[in-house]
Amino acid sequence: MEITRVTLRPVSMNKVCAIASIVIDDAFAVHDLRVVNGDKGVFVAMPSRRLPSGDFRDICHPINAEAREHIQQAVLGQLEEEGGVEAFAAAAAGVTAQA
Repeated sequence: MEITRVTLRPVSMNKVCAIASIVIDDAFAVHDLRVVNGDKGVFVAMPSRRLPSGDFRDICHPINAEAREHIQQAVLGQLEEEGGVEAFAAAAAGVTAQA
């Protein structure tokens, strides 16, 4: 599996600092991965939706730890290339202030 593209956009929602989209093998896109600045560090959360019960369920997710780590490294690597968590927090604050 090769992650051939990662795009990020800044957001300001609780601990989420960016929303990511990835393209796998130039053939399959996954949108709405959340980059979370959590208490134990920055991590990537898979896209999910709220069930009528109020619980959340992943829409898609890696099947094994190796695939999860591969996705996380690609997304967080792109985040660092674009200035890191601080740059995205500042960009999100600028977007919020303009709205």
